[in-house]
Amino acid sequence: MPNWRKSSYSADGSECVEVGHGIGIRDSKAPATHLPVSEEAWTAFLHLVKTP
Repeated sequence: MPNWRKSSYSADGSECVEVGHGIGIRDSKAPATHLPVSEEAWTAFLHLVKTP
């Protein structure tokens, strides 16, 4: 079973984006569907978000 993580910034944990390492991202309200994202693409996304 995949290990999905929720953002620590989520208000109550019921409406947020979840990340599964090596799997992709999904909406916590629709967990049966996810968007596959490669590790390289995720790393590039995080770099862009963190860069001022």
